[in-house]
Amino acid sequence: MEFGTIEREIYVEATPEIVFEVVSSPDHLKEWWPDDARYEPTPGSTGEIVFGDPDAGGAVVPFTVVDARPPRTFSFRWTHPADQVAAEGNSLLVTFELTPSGGGTLLKMTETGFREMGWEIAVLEQQYQEHVTGWDFYLPRLAPYVATLRVRP
Repeated sequence: MEFGTIEREIYVEATPEIVFEVVSSPDHLKEWWPDDARYEPTPGSTGEIVFGDPDAGGAVVPFTVVDARPPRTFSFRWTHPADQVAAEGNSLLVTFELTPSGGGTLLKMTETGFREMGWEIAVLEQQYQEHVTGWDFYLPRLAPYVATLRVRP
């Protein structure tokens, strides 16, 4: 295994405009992925996402928006040291690409940058596997969350 890229595709029964909001807006993001998210969904914006309770061992993860082209692409870098600017080699790049498909949207998620982090092989393998497990858990929560948006008046 090369531990270089994680790719997932899911189909969401909603327009690309709606799916874009769900993958880019902090208010929507925290409904299906982190417990909290604080950033502006515009290129260059920095902030953080939070998993669990930071006072009880949870993680506060730096987050930098790289690209936001509604309704097709949203990308960000994360996991970089809080005191550094996110760049290749100190962070992972996540890209959501949205393509209209039938009456909904095909969402392709790609996460890259693992090998560029300079981790020793055991750490690389552990980080890669943790992210695979994480995306396999969180990404399937997106479509059911989007479905709840349509039932609201």
